[in-house]
Amino acid sequence: MSEDAEGPEGLSRGGPVTESAADAGWRTPSRTLLRARLRTDDGVGIDACYQPREGSSGGRGEGAGQAAGRDLAIVVAHGFTGSLERPAVRRVSQVFARHADVITFSFRGHGRSGGRSTVGDREVLDLAAAVRWARSLGHSAVATAGFSMGGSVVLRHAALHRAEPAGGTGAGDAAHRMHRGRTDAHTDAVVAVSAPARWYYRGTPAMRRVHWAIQHPAGRLVSRYGLRTRVHHRDWDPVPLSPVEAAPLIAPIPLLVVHGDRDAYFPLDHPYSLAEAADPAATELWIERGFGHAENAAPPELLERIAAWATARTGRAPRHHGDGTTDG
Repeated sequence: MSEDAEGPEGLSRGGPVTESAADAGWRTPSRTLLRARLRTDDGVGIDACYQPREGSSGGRGEGAGQAAGRDLAIVVAHGFTGSLERPAVRRVSQVFARHADVITFSFRGHGRSGGRSTVGDREVLDLAAAVRWARSLGHSAVATAGFSMGGSVVLRHAALHRAEPAGGTGAGDAAHRMHRGRTDAHTDAVVAVSAPARWYYRGTPAMRRVHWAIQHPAGRLVSRYGLRTRVHHRDWDPVPLSPVEAAPLIAPIPLLVVHGDRDAYFPLDHPYSLAEAADPAATELWIERGFGHAENAAPPELLERIAAWATARTGRAPRHHGDGTTDG
């Protein structure tokens, strides 16, 4: 997919933050959002944004290292057809910023990022670039929180970018060996919200529509011009490690699986499969009553609990307990 790579105008991985005048209207009274162009390992330019924690002094008056060097950063991975500028993603960022600094970005083929979407495969490289950026800014802990497609990406990213390579001969270990030497992109806690457990699921009308939008030429046109999402025309070759195959490779990193009982895309066998495959000592499962799908349906109260869980599991806040709407 080298035709998706951009030219040399993008910043190198972990490069300096650049502010965009186009973002002047997207601010809070005390904080300025910083925009950056990141570069993935396969050469795709990724649009990213840094939001300081609420109550901090981060902004134009600080250098990038000073603004971001405050313990935990939460990196948000949006769902298919999302982007960092979508209202739902911005809402997630604003809630998370009450607990930690937040990095949002647009996956390849989405928003202002380059390339074309591979719907969960090479998007792991996009997330790795965002995590690496957070660490280059001085964050001592990074949590990843993904929604729907982004949920599958954070699971695979955590399995493939581990702080210390693990031995073994399985498929997951072989995939991980390809990423050795890139441990600066590892995460310290993982949250997968509304994530699929397996690929090619077509068991709901919503997912049959998604597959049409991805696999058919007419669907890709609708995705490009109607949904502002550029989808690659090539099938996966090889098929990437699935989320349920990635789940057991994540431990001892803390993992939280969150799913709604009204999810119209993936029924409850998906989160249960993920939780069963993962290490029970490091995994929690929340089944949320009345919750639909991904960032568009996530209520502020749930987002608050997710952020509190991430800060607690990375040692940045007292342990937070649920309100009785969770399992696990």
